Amino acid sequence: MNALPRVEYRSTDVAGVQVFYRESIPDHADAPVLLLLHGFPSASHQFRRLIDVLGSRYRLIAPDYPGFGNTVSPADFEYTFDRLADVVEGFVERLGLRRFAMYVFDFGAPVGFRIATRHPEWIAGLVVQNGNAYEAGLSDGAKEFTALTPEQAGAEDTIRGLLTLEGTRGQYEHGVADPAVISPESWTLDQHFLDLPGRKAAQVALAFDYKSNVAAYPEWQAWLRKYTPPALITWGANDPFFPAPGAHAYLADLPDAELYLFDTGHFALETHLGDIAPLIADFLDKLPDHSVSPDR
Repeated sequence: MNALPRVEYRSTDVAGVQVFYRESIPDHADAPVLLLLHGFPSASHQFRRLIDVLGSRYRLIAPDYPGFGNTVSPADFEYTFDRLADVVEGFVERLGLRRFAMYVFDFGAPVGFRIATRHPEWIAGLVVQNGNAYEAGLSDGAKEFTALTPEQAGAEDTIRGLLTLEGTRGQYEHGVADPAVISPESWTLDQHFLDLPGRKAAQVALAFDYKSNVAAYPEWQAWLRKYTPPALITWGANDPFFPAPGAHAYLADLPDAELYLFDTGHFALETHLGDIAPLIADFLDKLPDHSVSPDR
């Protein structure tokens, strides 16, 4: 029986934000580093099972963004994707990371790609799991949702309807053949954090700012074409927000990427950890020397 890895749970100050994070301590000090960037409406706890499986072989680091999980933000924090990226960028610098692979899922894609365009020398490779960077990867419902503005009648109510227990659970179960394989702690823990004071207002602000991500897609695609990072794409094909064309779209800019589609929904790790974890391990093992940075 394989022993579980040692995992530490810490907080560090980044410009007044107390960033909570999980970090596995691998068996070898020079193990590859994988920065895990979580999605909505979750936090670093969404990676707890992946960390248990891979944390002995790799240094896995998963922070909570401002407005999510156990991270504590000042009352006047401005909830935009630029600011989330600012904090995660500062977090990376605080930990002294200089070369790592990055796992981007859902909100993790707009956070991660902002960091990548600012610091291409940091990125050794990408694991993309239902993290969209193409208009082809937006469903009709996602296009309508991301087009909402504060001035529209009923727009905030539409967003807040997604922040209920029913809405959170639906994000886990939609597109899943057998919802019985998903642990109910997943959506109930997410909802616990969503229900904390100020958290729903933060999510409303981020929802209204999501259109800034769509506007940035061409910049991110240009970065992919210029730097052509090694990439592993694992995708829940039945995602109601980011359907399978979003996965295939990456191949236009990263023709050598590995692409795997799974018959599941948005939170693919919940149902297909046993399939995805070995793919990640093989991918990390094949990456070039993490200490070598590309030209900027």
